[in-house]
Amino acid sequence: MVQYNFKKITVVPNGKDFVDIILSRTQRQTPTVVHKGYAISRLRQFYMRKVKYTQQNFHEKLSTIIEEFPRLDEIHPFYADLLHVLYNKDHYKLALGQINTARNLISKIAKDYVKLLKYGDSLYRCKSLKVAALGRMCTVIKRIGPSLAYLEQIRQHMARLPSIDPNTRTILICGYPNVGKSSFMNKITRADVDVQPYAFTTKSLFVGHTDYKYLRYQVIDTPGILDRPFEDRNIIEMCSITALAHLRAAVLFFLDISGSCGYSIAQQAALFHSIKSLFMNKPLIIVCNKTDLQPLDGISEEDRKLVTEMKTEAMKTVIGQGGEPENEEGVLLTMSTLTEDGVIAVKNAACERLLNQRVELKKKSKKMNDCRNRFHVALPKPRDQKERPPCIPQAVLEAKTKQAEEEKKRKTEKDLEEENGGAGVYSASLKKNYILASDEWKEDVLPEILDGHNVYDFIDPDILLRLEELEREEGLRQAEEEADDFEMDGEELSPEEQEALAEIRKKKNLLIQQHRMKKSTAESRPVVPRKFDTDRKFTTKRMGRQLSTLGLDPSLAINRARSKSRGRKRERSVERGEADGGDTMDIDGNQESKKLRLRSMSRSRSRSRPPITEVVPGEGLKDSAQKSYSYIETKAPVLWETFHWKDGQALRHEIKLCSGGERSFTFSIFAALMFSDIDVDLVARRLQQLLPLPKTGLPPLPQPTIPTVLKPGLLPPFPSIPNLSSAPKVTLPPLSSFP
Repeated sequence: MVQYNFKKITVVPNGKDFVDIILSRTQRQTPTVVHKGYAISRLRQFYMRKVKYTQQNFHEKLSTIIEEFPRLDEIHPFYADLLHVLYNKDHYKLALGQINTARNLISKIAKDYVKLLKYGDSLYRCKSLKVAALGRMCTVIKRIGPSLAYLEQIRQHMARLPSIDPNTRTILICGYPNVGKSSFMNKITRADVDVQPYAFTTKSLFVGHTDYKYLRYQVIDTPGILDRPFEDRNIIEMCSITALAHLRAAVLFFLDISGSCGYSIAQQAALFHSIKSLFMNKPLIIVCNKTDLQPLDGISEEDRKLVTEMKTEAMKTVIGQGGEPENEEGVLLTMSTLTEDGVIAVKNAACERLLNQRVELKKKSKKMNDCRNRFHVALPKPRDQKERPPCIPQAVLEAKTKQAEEEKKRKTEKDLEEENGGAGVYSASLKKNYILASDEWKEDVLPEILDGHNVYDFIDPDILLRLEELEREEGLRQAEEEADDFEMDGEELSPEEQEALAEIRKKKNLLIQQHRMKKSTAESRPVVPRKFDTDRKFTTKRMGRQLSTLGLDPSLAINRARSKSRGRKRERSVERGEADGGDTMDIDGNQESKKLRLRSMSRSRSRSRPPITEVVPGEGLKDSAQKSYSYIETKAPVLWETFHWKDGQALRHEIKLCSGGERSFTFSIFAALMFSDIDVDLVARRLQQLLPLPKTGLPPLPQPTIPTVLKPGLLPPFPSIPNLSSAPKVTLPPLSSFP
């Protein structure tokens, strides 16, 4: 059976994308480097390869398009006519024909230019021929751009077509718009067709599937058809006509007897008679829908007469030739999709009639005659008038009779539950399966106390003897387990061996304790890998030599570096533990303190620096003013190099002081003096005394124009900060020249 799957058709690119795909592939898959010094045969081969490869790619792509699109002469007539209705087969064939012509032209162009490349006499001539060949191929592809775009639109629309098998069991629903076709399909299948109270809600074919007698049936919902000439019908109606004409299916003609669809019964009957030629040799059922609004018995005589005529015509569409009427059952049915009254009956009648027709057609085919010739049924001829019934042993008959009686009499717990009130009322008895001497004892109640004694104490008279046996058996098993668990003790050893055993046990306990401590501190112990000094270039000896050349004593630095080394870490941890008040764990044993692994201690939080003008206890300063003066005196050389003076302006500049090359901070002289009671004139005179002018001829310090005492909020606005890069460089005098 042929399967039509239009979703697998390859995407058709447009003309520009087609050219880009092929040329980029040629560029990637063929050599790209060529030199003038190559032999002329090598140059010819280089460019011939590019032309041939491009032609092969064009040929493969175009051949794929031609082969994957269905040929209307080779597919089922239903799909051929459907494609003609949707796309116009003349335009479709013309587009595919242009693709085929372009493929032949490209092959011819490649063949001609390969011949010309064989006689190329230089690199320039071969390259020009290659460019001309590829250009003509691309021109051919660009000329068929509209055909490629048309085929791509057809491919997208065909991919959305329903997958209809023309050869399987099919039920076809047809009729006027808005008569209940889609509602019926939603009831009997899992399809979800849009249902709205207006005409032509369904604009294309919809497919669903249902089951009947373990067989799968295909249900097709068609768009509504109007009673008008064939030439005036649109594409939506022609889809329904195509399905009725080519599909071998059971046809359900829906009739709205209530008239709520907007069309009278007379109009629907006229449509039936106009398309009844499409119903020949197909099981036809007339379905009177919407009986919840108008019963069939309540219609007028004229409408009843029209329905009877339609029923008569439906009886003529029978199996076989001649059109003789068949059984009237299953020809005219009533139902209501709203109340679901008669829906399953219509479905079963359609499936049954279709199944009977297919069976009859197979019986009349030549294939059935071939199958009958393979079978032979042997019938024995009677030799006399004596009857010979089948002989069945008596034991077998009795066993069958007994089994039948048991099956009839036997009741399950489910049956008993239903007979005695159902779930929640009936409670199954667990005593009926007890194995006792008499079945009457099963439901007896066992007393707990009898004559003042516990009944359970006298159920087993030998219970004490059995208990003693169990205790004896348990003692024997415990003795066997103790014999199996051998433990070395000191009673069987000599004094020397006992001392050795004690030492071993002591050493074992110490190792276990050390391992536990090591494991508990492993996660918090810092490990710093030495990745920066793999060649051992940075040593304490080298540092000592360099510091000695600078005139510094390297002993303190070397000692500090050694104290920071990894080998001294445990000694430091012991000292820190002692300094912290002995919070570390005490360990029994005679091991040296430097080998002990103590509990790792967390690092304390770094403290924030106080403001520059704040007096810290221990500095030896009286107040914030004295600290500011001392700070200016100590930082004067640095301030001198970075300050920039200008006439008529206040001193304002940010200075970056570096400490050890590791930390940096920004300091502003006015920010430091802003929150303290300092005489700015006094500060300026002190700076002049501390920093005499060098020989470079810097101007003297101007008198400050800001308030004498700075308070928060009294700072005047400053002018723009000058660019230090443009300031003149000053050669500082040696530090010894300062007082």
